[in-house]
Amino acid sequence: MNTPQFWFTLGSFNAALAVGLGAFGSHGLQKITQDPKKIEAWKTASNYHLLHSFATVLAPFSSSPLLVGSLFTAGTILFSGSLYGMVLTEKKKLGPITPIGGLAMMGGWFALGLSKFVR
Repeated sequence: MNTPQFWFTLGSFNAALAVGLGAFGSHGLQKITQDPKKIEAWKTASNYHLLHSFATVLAPFSSSPLLVGSLFTAGTILFSGSLYGMVLTEKKKLGPITPIGGLAMMGGWFALGLSKFVR
C-alpha cells in the first residue's frame, strides 16, 4: 500500500473525483440550493480537494510517504468531505470536522517539506 504507484493512483483517482464534484458545483448545485454561502463553500471544498489530490501524488517524493500521503488524504476527506456534507445535508454538526481536516492538510505540507531534513 505504501508504494509510489499507490499514492499516484490514489491521488489521480481523487483528482478525477474532485473534477466531477467541481463540475457538479458549477452545473447542478443550483438545483439544490441558491444560497451563495453554500455555493462558495462547495467551491472551496472542490478547490482544496483538487489541490490536495495533486499533493497526494507528491507523497513518494518524501522520505515519509505514508505519513505525507495519509495526512493529505485524511485532510481531504475531513476538510472537503465535511464541506460537501454540510452543503448537501445541512448538518451543521459536520462543522467542527472541517478545521481538523485543514490541520491535517497543513501537517501534510509540513511533513513533505521537512521530510528531506529529517531522516
